[in-house]
Amino acid sequence: MASEPIIPLDPVWPAMSLDRAHASLTAPGARFETEEAVIRGVETRVWKNAPPSLAWLAQAARAHGNRIFTVYEDERVSYAANARATTALAGHLAALGIQKGDRVALAMRNLPEWPVAFFAIVSLGAIAVPLNAWWTGAELEYGIADSGARVLIVDDERHDRLGDRYAALPGLAHVLVARSTAPVDGIAQRLEQAIGTPHDWAALPDAPFPAVAIAPDDDAFIFYTSGTTGAPKGALGTHRNMCSNIMSSGYTAARSFLRRGETPPEPSPKTTLTVIPLFHVTACSAGMLGVIASGSTMIFMRKWDTVRAMEIIERERVSVTGGVPTIAWQLLEHPDRHRYDLSSLESIAYGGAPSAPELVKRIYEEFGALPGNGWGMTETTATVTQHGGEDYLNRPTSAGPPVAVADLRIMADDGVAEMPVGAVGELWARGPMVVRGYWNKPDASAATFIDGWVRTGDLARLDDEGFLYVVDRAKDMIIRGGENIYSSEVENVLYAHPAITDAALVGVPHRTLGEEPAAVVHLCPGCSATEAELQAWVRERLAGFKVPVAIRFSEAMLPRNANGKILKKDLKALFEARI
Repeated sequence: MASEPIIPLDPVWPAMSLDRAHASLTAPGARFETEEAVIRGVETRVWKNAPPSLAWLAQAARAHGNRIFTVYEDERVSYAANARATTALAGHLAALGIQKGDRVALAMRNLPEWPVAFFAIVSLGAIAVPLNAWWTGAELEYGIADSGARVLIVDDERHDRLGDRYAALPGLAHVLVARSTAPVDGIAQRLEQAIGTPHDWAALPDAPFPAVAIAPDDDAFIFYTSGTTGAPKGALGTHRNMCSNIMSSGYTAARSFLRRGETPPEPSPKTTLTVIPLFHVTACSAGMLGVIASGSTMIFMRKWDTVRAMEIIERERVSVTGGVPTIAWQLLEHPDRHRYDLSSLESIAYGGAPSAPELVKRIYEEFGALPGNGWGMTETTATVTQHGGEDYLNRPTSAGPPVAVADLRIMADDGVAEMPVGAVGELWARGPMVVRGYWNKPDASAATFIDGWVRTGDLARLDDEGFLYVVDRAKDMIIRGGENIYSSEVENVLYAHPAITDAALVGVPHRTLGEEPAAVVHLCPGCSATEAELQAWVRERLAGFKVPVAIRFSEAMLPRNANGKILKKDLKALFEARI
């Protein structure tokens, strides 16, 4: 079931089987020891040594002292300064009346204020609601209203985007605005009034963290993910969900060392160029938490720019970057790459979008870095499988084996029978990373989360060693550079145009982004519309990454099967020239 090796490997590799590596790493007394815990009535295998809560992790991070935690332009924030800002903001939120279980929304680009806000919220036992900073004002309003957020922490761009929509959010009592250059009024106040700017944080009082009792399975976050109906659903997760990723990432790295016959080293600080948004579980859970646990450094960019990224990698000696395949492709193919010293790169890892086997090979051969990949989803708080090192080089089309606390099943259409090894079916996943359910959507939760398992909607297979191969994704979903686009959401906007009577969105392959959205529409008799007009129509109503890059016009109604479902595979031929 595995592909042929694409690089010459030592003939003794692998030095250790997956089973032996698993047994060694998870043995009693080992760093990655596992145990059983009852989670929502289900016996679940968990990491014995995982942090008990995000609040515990935030307090423990103080031990990193003056090591640099975040870098953004000329702002360099130490772990000590970050902790002072976090406790100051937690105290301010408590003074505003925020208590355990309250929701606090967070909408901003990657800034040093983002982790401060996130950990201030969860340290109170409140529920952090990171909102997609690319969303339109209407989409942001939906997330705030749906979550029932009492406080919103927002940067100036998102504050301006919301504009007069605050009047439609009676449950929102306070808005804390970061980096605003214009006056704020009404329910809004400057965040700096509470904690100052990042340059001020080191001088803040060294106050204690809030004394709030928080259990591993208490609610901690709501991350929004689109559904097949087009309406975003909030994935409600716990402290255990997120803290599990710290151990999962460490376990995968140690497993790679054992596979090649080496002793796993002690964790050491790294410098990471973080270019994917923290409002995604990948960056927040799988990325940021591991950075904090190891005392590493996160560097933020205001906007992705390949030359700027290479300058940062050279100057800061960045060891880890990635996020989505797009980043790796643009670094590899930039004509000025030879001008920069990128030799510090040790790993370029990504997930959330398909990647070509060629990319895996080129990262290894041209950067001397190890490629990394994995599979997860918002409903699993990111990491379920991880893939790296020689395993990834030899199986470049796989998403890797599950981490030690995760189980995978490939299920038949009836949701009852389990498929044999190598057969394709629906992927189900189980483990301590699976969220509690969807916020205020009991029917959707009941259909998706079953006895500790999450039905992913992805079509996949497992090989005889347990490596996962995702062969298709959730119905009608397109992944553009790591951003999920559900077809029905865009189609509903197109249908709202007065000239359109039929519409379908399909994914068009793209070498670096994975795929892009494209649409086919049928206009009503006597009606007219142009591609640019329809693209502008969508752009006014949805985030920019959801706008079709191309639109084709069909003289007839779109082809359907006997059940009335549009045959989207037949429509992709219309975009062959673009491909």
